[in-house]
Amino acid sequence: MQMIKTFLIERRSWIILFLFLQALLLFVAYIDSSLSFMSVLYFVFLSMMIFTLFLIVRYHRETKFYKVLAEWDVDVDRNVEGESPFEKLVEKVLAEQTAWFKQETTTNRLSLEQEKDELLAWIHEVKTPLTTMNLIIDRLDNPLLKSQLTHEWLRIHLLLDTQLHQRRIPFIENDLYIEETDLKPLLFQEMKTLQSWCMQKGIGFEIDLAIPSVLSDPKWLAFIIRQLLSNAVKYSEDSDIVIQSYKQADRTILKIQDSGRGIDRKDLPRIFDKGFTSTTKHDDHAATGMGLYLTIKAAEPLLIHIDVESEPGKGTTVTLVFPGQNDFVHIRGM
Repeated sequence: MQMIKTFLIERRSWIILFLFLQALLLFVAYIDSSLSFMSVLYFVFLSMMIFTLFLIVRYHRETKFYKVLAEWDVDVDRNVEGESPFEKLVEKVLAEQTAWFKQETTTNRLSLEQEKDELLAWIHEVKTPLTTMNLIIDRLDNPLLKSQLTHEWLRIHLLLDTQLHQRRIPFIENDLYIEETDLKPLLFQEMKTLQSWCMQKGIGFEIDLAIPSVLSDPKWLAFIIRQLLSNAVKYSEDSDIVIQSYKQADRTILKIQDSGRGIDRKDLPRIFDKGFTSTTKHDDHAATGMGLYLTIKAAEPLLIHIDVESEPGKGTTVTLVFPGQNDFVHIRGM
């Protein structure tokens, strides 16, 4: 129905011209007594019938090409063949533009892949001098200088780690290996990395792991916990971060609770959005808004549900709900 309406609108000037000519003919017959008005009226009636049939035939012929255009998918190799000269002109222009866009897309994709590979290589190269720098910092005798340098080293380390995982996120399904993962060594490793920062801010950890292990990918689970712990440390001061694991129905729950500044209620629905930082005025000018975005992106293929509860001035609780046994079979099938 929409195509018929479009066709009539497209041909309205021709239709108006034809109707005008028929009305003009009837007017001339009316004022000219030498012409038989009934004969002219009969001629007009026949003309209208012929013109209507003509429109029906032309509708099917002319709209066939445009129906193909309306259903055309540029991602599918499909020829759009025109019959009339104008249709052939449109076909030629479309074919040339499609070929150009596909070539540009391929070129851009290859360029982006090359840039990604170069960036990944650069990150891995930078990690070597960073490791050496950390060893040098450990040998410093000045506690204040050592603490300050360690903190700055940790910031660089976390930024590079975020960049590395950001480049890997689109291909995470190819990198997953699900196994029984012990939470204690994983958590202790991440806490050890953040140790100097925690000491500087007077932050401790209270750990109660009723469930010692979960079924997940250790590497990506470590990244998720690293992001959550670094956020908890960043926004806390002189308090403990409580980490608990327990069973709820057939699900394993891992809860990370801090007593930091908390999150404004209006910000909670948006904290996992890419690039979102905060609507509250804070001195977080270096925040990129990528940490929690990457966290939720890494959690999705692992079927880990993340829930956040927070109250400004009282702290934030992040709950990780791990998939059950049946869901685990689904993960392995990916």
